[in-house]
Amino acid sequence: MAVDFRSILMPEAMCLGASVRSSDEVIMLLGDCLIALDKVTPDYPAALIERERTMPTGLPLGAINVAVPHAEPAYVRAPAIALATLTQPVLFASMDDPDVTIPVKVVIALALNDKNAQIEMLQAVAGFIQNADALAALAAARSPDEAFAALPH
Repeated sequence: MAVDFRSILMPEAMCLGASVRSSDEVIMLLGDCLIALDKVTPDYPAALIERERTMPTGLPLGAINVAVPHAEPAYVRAPAIALATLTQPVLFASMDDPDVTIPVKVVIALALNDKNAQIEMLQAVAGFIQNADALAALAAARSPDEAFAALPH
């Protein structure tokens, strides 16, 4: 099952210019968005936080670092993505070295109910975030239309 970034990211799941104090807070914000849209179970945010502690998803990319928290398919009712751009970065542990924290400005929470789709989506996200111009446009987006314009077609 191929998953298209744009088809499962709804404007209501975009928190653009969010002001949060911690990685847990942004994960809860995104999880609550997906709960409100009935895409995930109420346990989803806690599952994201727990998984982030043992398998961190912070990606050091240079000017704009990204985190891609995700949880087991059991917490997902329907495929979805929630996205946050932050006014001030928050610290996430690095995927490469969990003992290192990095300041993250863009958080993309994946909610996928198919393990194969999760791998495909992680690859799609990885491809997108390696495009520095697209990532900068996403980080600067202040409306869902601007955010969608930055995403791959």
